[in-house]
Amino acid sequence: MKRKTFPEISVDAFVAETDRKALEGLKKIPILPKVVEKFHESGVDRWMYCQNMAVSVRCGPRQYPSLHNILKDCCEIMDMPEPELYISNNPFTNAFAGGVQRSYITLRSSIVDALDEDGLYHLIGHELGHIKAGHVLYMSIAQSIIKIMELLGRRTFGLSDAAQIALIAAFFEWSRQAEFTADRAGLLCSQDFKTSASVNMMLAGGPNRLSNESNLDAFLDQARTYQNMDFLDSLGKILIFMTYGMMSTHPFAVHRVRDLEQWHDEGNLTRILAGNYPKVKAETTA
Repeated sequence: MKRKTFPEISVDAFVAETDRKALEGLKKIPILPKVVEKFHESGVDRWMYCQNMAVSVRCGPRQYPSLHNILKDCCEIMDMPEPELYISNNPFTNAFAGGVQRSYITLRSSIVDALDEDGLYHLIGHELGHIKAGHVLYMSIAQSIIKIMELLGRRTFGLSDAAQIALIAAFFEWSRQAEFTADRAGLLCSQDFKTSASVNMMLAGGPNRLSNESNLDAFLDQARTYQNMDFLDSLGKILIFMTYGMMSTHPFAVHRVRDLEQWHDEGNLTRILAGNYPKVKAETTA
């Protein structure tokens, strides 16, 4: 399948408005500048990069060239530099982007096993979306927030420390909303809604020996039903969010696939494929 590329595409073409607003809320937390400063000062980014390299295999023209070629294609589609690409041995299906100074993507071996080539375009595109949207700094801070708080000499999870509680809650909220942006980038790289939605379904149900019996239409119906539940069920949804979802870095699977379906059905993919999208503003000289 020959995929279209999007020269000079801006992140504004696919960023979720909820992502943008959640980031604005995060930046209003007074303690955030000190946390960012301590993150850079303490070298957390360097040791996270080194740790990943120590336990993973770096992909390239001579090492897992199939994965590397998909990365190259996706970077051309999204008009962005190539980050480093790694594969790690892990039975839990996942992938992540990291590296504030030296960007990288790590795919777990289990998710590579679970996806076909088209699905890998969505997966790698999703992680590239995090990088292009500037998510990596705050994602990295979120992973090490407790350690950074300790370096700042603050209590961790002290009930009287309102600023700390607000910061952690804001990080979780933004992290969930950032996934919607990244899912849209994945769709721009797969360029097929069913492919991208099927990846989200796989992440919810997991790879298993009966995966051939999965039904995407049924999963989409499930997501729509969840969204349209009546008032009493909605109260239950609120309780579920308060007890579980609020402290999760990712949205529930039904929310992710429904958001992606709505974004697709609004004609955004068709519009962008036709070349109608916001572009990075060209630099001007005086």
